[in-house]
Amino acid sequence: MYTINIQFEEKGKQPQTLTNIGFGESLLEVLLDNKIELHHNCGGVCACSTCHLYVEKGEEFIEELSDREEDFIDRAINPRLTSRLGCQCVLHQSAGGEINITLPDQTQFLGE
Repeated sequence: MYTINIQFEEKGKQPQTLTNIGFGESLLEVLLDNKIELHHNCGGVCACSTCHLYVEKGEEFIEELSDREEDFIDRAINPRLTSRLGCQCVLHQSAGGEINITLPDQTQFLGE
């Protein structure tokens, strides 16, 4: 099982910790299942960059960065070396571990 620690760049949002998270789902799905908003304009099929997040720790527990994902990360707002797309970060089947992520400020998108 996984523990996911979430930091928010958006002002006023407090860190959260999700525990007992199983494998096979993407970080986007895990966040949405736990009522944590992460934009996903394309529906989570790696066709945009709105589910952009930063994986600070635990990248060994998720699928590797693909060329397609890397192309979309280049289009994200404020990409960093730790940038990933939440829809592509599928949790590996393993004994589990700890993953630390930071969610960019979601108010930067139109309509917020």
